[in-house]
Amino acid sequence: MPGLKGINKTFWLVVFLLPSLLGLTIFTILPIAASAGLTFFDWDLLTPPRFVGASNFVRLIADRDFRASLLHTLQYIVGYVPMVTVLALAVAVALNRPGRLVLFLRTAFFLPVVSAWVAVALIWMWLLNPRYGLFNYLLGLAGIHGPAWLFDPQWAMPAIILTSVWKDIGFVMVMFLAGLQNIPGEYYEAASLDGASNWQRFRYITLPLLSPTTFFVLVILLINSFQVFDQVWIMTGGGPAGATSVLVEQIVKHAFSYSRMGYAATISWVLFALVFAATLIQSQLQRRWVTYD
Repeated sequence: MPGLKGINKTFWLVVFLLPSLLGLTIFTILPIAASAGLTFFDWDLLTPPRFVGASNFVRLIADRDFRASLLHTLQYIVGYVPMVTVLALAVAVALNRPGRLVLFLRTAFFLPVVSAWVAVALIWMWLLNPRYGLFNYLLGLAGIHGPAWLFDPQWAMPAIILTSVWKDIGFVMVMFLAGLQNIPGEYYEAASLDGASNWQRFRYITLPLLSPTTFFVLVILLINSFQVFDQVWIMTGGGPAGATSVLVEQIVKHAFSYSRMGYAATISWVLFALVFAATLIQSQLQRRWVTYD
């Protein structure tokens, strides 16, 4: 603020920043601190919190359901992140050109992104219905007996992954399109004059110059994958036989179904630690393969 010095300047800075700081403190900082403290208590929402020390963490180590949910979350990440990245990149490369049909296709791919998970999940539950679903009907036309999908422990997680890829491919496609359109066309012209094939131009120009976008995409997808919940909760509820139980689903169940707020907070902080560690590792590894032009 021009013309203000000393105490007057500090006073007006505090006045203008106070509303935002109050909101940040009340709705973000205090809940985070409270959840951290809650990991050392046993609280069922009805009786006063009871201090239990590190018991929640000790219990977590021996909890089979927690280990299973962590394994299922990692299974989801391994299946979802590479698939949606590769498919979205392929679609972005194919649609990185002018034309009315291309604009229509871009819109069509992006529509699932703005659709609510409830609607998407209900549609896919019908598509994957083992008796009346479109998937098994088409497989039957080819002489293939379709699986039970969401009712089969072996196929339930692949079905969740397939649904998630379908919904999110448009979101990742848009980010790749933005990265592709920032690559100068002179590189491709020079490579064409030198006789480079389409694959060589993609391998030695597109992929290296798209690496910052790819890095950003992988970070976002990994964080979102650790927090997978909506599709699991709506489509399977963690079943069948716990085959799709994931970390966030365990947090919700312990907090609001079993009234174990302290234990739910403990799982939440473990999830935070996993996300933080994965992001930190990605940040370190990106120095080896990300090219900034």
